[in-house]
Amino acid sequence: MSPDDQKLVALARAAKARIQAEQGAAVRDETGRSYAGATVALPSLQLSALDVAVAQAVAAGARGLEAAVVVSGHAPALSAVAELAGPGVPVWHCDARGDVLEELTT
Repeated sequence: MSPDDQKLVALARAAKARIQAEQGAAVRDETGRSYAGATVALPSLQLSALDVAVAQAVAAGARGLEAAVVVSGHAPALSAVAELAGPGVPVWHCDARGDVLEELTT
């Protein structure tokens, strides 16, 4: 994992901790900008942390992704990342300490 990828882990952990969320996530776009998000769990709206991070990237004008990290107890759904990133982009699934549980690809 590169220093830029480790930064994504730190951002995802911070997003999760900030609101005591079930998940935290961070993505890096094709220009190197990073976006983080946490689980949204409202009665009328349920979003994974990864979906929130991808939505923030899209809202900021990102046209692609080069990496993603999810801090969660269970494996993430990759559909939103895959749609924006295309095939072959790494997605690291980490535990709450930031240790990599598995490396997935879109």
